[in-house]
Order: sequence, then C-alpha cells, then structure tokens
Amino acid sequence: MCTTLEHVFERDKAFLERMFDCGVRSAAPGYRLAMTSTLRALVLACSLKPSPQESSSEAIGRDVLGALAEHDVTGELIRVVDHGVSFGVTTDEGEGDGWPPLRQKMLNADILVIATPIWLGQASSVCKMVLERLDAELGETDDEGRKITFGKVAAVAVVGNEDGAHHVTAQCLQALNDVGFSVAANGSTYWVGEAMQAVDYTDHDEKPEKTVQTTEVLAANTAHLARLLKGANYPA
Repeated sequence: MCTTLEHVFERDKAFLERMFDCGVRSAAPGYRLAMTSTLRALVLACSLKPSPQESSSEAIGRDVLGALAEHDVTGELIRVVDHGVSFGVTTDEGEGDGWPPLRQKMLNADILVIATPIWLGQASSVCKMVLERLDAELGETDDEGRKITFGKVAAVAVVGNEDGAHHVTAQCLQALNDVGFSVAANGSTYWVGEAMQAVDYTDHDEKPEKTVQTTEVLAANTAHLARLLKGANYPA
C-alpha cells in the first residue's frame, strides 16, 4: 500500500472539511466535533481459552486495536470467556450473567470488533453466543425510535489453521448488520494457516504481510465511517 496511515487520516479530515464547507453545517452540525474527537473501540475476543492461555483471537484483536490507534481510536479488548456470560437473547439474563457490563462497554463504544477463531469451519461457540446476546438490540431504541446500535460500526477479525475465514466473516457481518451495526468497506481481516497443520497466528515472529495490510485497511475505513456516523447518525 503506497498510502501511509498518516495520509489516510489527513484525507479523512479533509473529506469532512469539504462536506462541512459544502453545506453540511446546517444539516449536521456535529461533523466539526466528530472530525476532531477521539473514537472508542471495543474488541470482544471470542476465544474458547480462558486467560492467561495464549489466544490467536486475542492477538489479532490487539493488532486491530493497534491499527485503529493510528486513526485516533482508543479502546480495550475483552476475552468474553473470562466474564461468565450466560446464554440467552435478552440484555440481562439475571443473576450471574456477565453480559450487562460488556453490553454497557459496547454501548459506550463507536466501534465493535468481533475476533473469533475457526473451529470445524465455524465461528466459535463463544462468538455465536455473543451474536445471540446482540439479538436483544433489535428491540432497543433511542428517543428518536432508532436502534441504539445505529451510528456504530462493526468489524470482524478471524483466525484459524484451516479454511473457513470467509464463511465465518459472512456469518458475523450479516448478524451484526441485522442488529443495527454498519460495516465499512473491507471491514474484516483474517489469517488462516496451511491445511492439516498446527501453526497458529501467535506462532509468527513477524505477522504475515498481507494480513497486516488488510488489518490496516479495515482500521482506516472503519474509523472513517465511524466518524461520519458520529457526526450525523442515520435519520430513521
């Protein structure tokens, strides 16, 4: 990629300036603030392994956070399996459910990243549980009747040592869009190892160049779209 991350960020700022100068001022006064404000991201790592075990999902999730930081996005990564999240399709499944605090972090974020491993060609059971919990957002609206996830952007990061990255990405992005998240162009990144081998993403001393490039594109476009939506949310 010949365009540096710094140039991408400057291009985003210039784009918003042009929109502001061309009349967006009256339609969306929040654009000026959105252009300069720091965004917040939440990465939910859907590894089956509890901490402190090594996790490729966590590793690629942290790589996404690092790439987002180049676009003035702060954030945190949470390994879901460490938090006792209950199965269900409501915002709170009652006593002992670890989802409500994670949900609040999601609501406070502008960007949600799902990082999941591939098992048997599928997203992990933890990932599917998270998507099921997000189903509750279909019934949650703001004062203007919009889903409270409108205005937020989702992305997906997938790792595995077999095929299945495109299938898992498609499942996750479709579900996230269904519950109200937007997805930027090339809003996913992945790495899969050679079939029938035992090499993990964490085994690389240097991250694969193509995956690094794809992660950088994900970060640039996701931050760009999140800023646009932060300045002017969807009308309905």
